[in-house]
Amino acid sequence: MTSKYRKPRALIPGDTVAVISPSWGGPSEFPHIFEAGLHMLHGWGLRTKEYPSTRLPAAELARQPTLRAHDVNSAFGDDSVAAIWASIGGDDSVLLLPHLNKQLIAANPKILIGFSDNTTLLVYAHLLGGMVTFHGPSLMAGIAQLNKFPQRHRAHIHDMLFAHKSSLTYKPYSHYSNGYRDWSDPSYGAELKPLQFSRGWQFLQGSGIHHGETFGGCIEVLEWLKGSPYWPTPDFWHGKILFLETSEEKPSITDVVRWLRSYGIQDVFRKVAGVLIGRARDYTLGEQISLDVAVLQVIRDEFGATTIPIVTNVDIGHTDPQFIVPIGITMQIDCQEQRISLIEPWLS
Repeated sequence: MTSKYRKPRALIPGDTVAVISPSWGGPSEFPHIFEAGLHMLHGWGLRTKEYPSTRLPAAELARQPTLRAHDVNSAFGDDSVAAIWASIGGDDSVLLLPHLNKQLIAANPKILIGFSDNTTLLVYAHLLGGMVTFHGPSLMAGIAQLNKFPQRHRAHIHDMLFAHKSSLTYKPYSHYSNGYRDWSDPSYGAELKPLQFSRGWQFLQGSGIHHGETFGGCIEVLEWLKGSPYWPTPDFWHGKILFLETSEEKPSITDVVRWLRSYGIQDVFRKVAGVLIGRARDYTLGEQISLDVAVLQVIRDEFGATTIPIVTNVDIGHTDPQFIVPIGITMQIDCQEQRISLIEPWLS
């Protein structure tokens, strides 16, 4: 199985990475965290390029979606740029989408990486630009803290962007953090909150082996795209593996149920090859278990999707460490072995 989406090339030392702020102006608010993220990229031998909006004061940045969009377009159109990395998320990058240059973006496939509110850009570049995009840590949330993670995770992030591999088997992490120490206190640096034990992936239903191209992101942000020109057509969903994750705002289980129903009423759960749910940020163990019950209630009981694999508590999204998940690459879910893998190259 080979993706029909164009794949960006792998990074090599000496490449230039565009660092953009398409949403919240985090670099201006917490420059020490932003600098820690840049330091990690420089440690890999990468150069970084900033744009007029990258460090713009947050209040001013919020008033200028067209400037932010211009910088995204500029990064895609710059032949010296090999990858585009979001500094941080936020809540209004959807305002950029009407101002993006679809033809320019489609003509210049590059690694585009971020998560949370950057789901909008990942979906845009994937659906309208026809390229594989990368759901993974932003510069300030996940990369700045990379040295605090196990070597296995540091290797995962590096290899997903630099290595030429034809497959990857994800392995769950035994511990996780619900975010970071208070950034307003510079003495903390890029520190994680205390680690917690993970109960591992939960295979709620399914048997056998299932394949499909990945699609997904932050469930709240995807809600803002529904009904817009940037939302998949009904035929798009056939054979996909849908992954969804919740933000640091800790939406209620009732909210998640209602959002899942909106996929169900679009007949998504009868079309996809599988569903992955990321580990929910700041949920207690009891809330995690209740979320599992609610997910099954909606997908299996209310919409009759009784055979697709459903896996929850996956290391995707707003808890750390989080996997990089390429959007548009064939994934395999092996229910018997409880294994999740990519089974084709994600870089050219």
